[in-house]
Amino acid sequence: MQIIKNGEVTQDNWTFIDDDTALNADYNIISLTRWQNIDPETRKKSKHLGVRLESDVILEEVNKDFNNLDLIELYIPVFTDGRAFTHARLLRSRFDFTGDIRVSGDFMRDQVFYFSRVGVSSFALNEQDNAEEVIASLNDFSVTYQVSTA
Repeated sequence: MQIIKNGEVTQDNWTFIDDDTALNADYNIISLTRWQNIDPETRKKSKHLGVRLESDVILEEVNKDFNNLDLIELYIPVFTDGRAFTHARLLRSRFDFTGDIRVSGDFMRDQVFYFSRVGVSSFALNEQDNAEEVIASLNDFSVTYQVSTA
């Protein structure tokens, strides 16, 4: 699968691994539940580890060891509110997360510019998305009112 990372189309190395499946990829994305229960030995075996967060998570309750992750995926099953924007901003500004923050799921091309402003560095494209158009959306506006975390 292709993604957009840092404004460029690139091949995605990451694989989401279900909770009942053994970690087998070099780049594993796991659920928050699995992350909270993972043992240190399993954590060491995975070369690169990421966690998938959904919009209903309360970051202040789950931010333990996020800086040991390479990627945090903000998964949006159905876009109904802006909590993913808040999560990205908090991960960068309050929790000092320096790894890759990725948005996946049900987001729209018009939101890409705003997601990038709050700290999202990669986007997992939906099948209907045109990568060039999404990249162009990163430059939709030349003037902004708020400070960016990016």
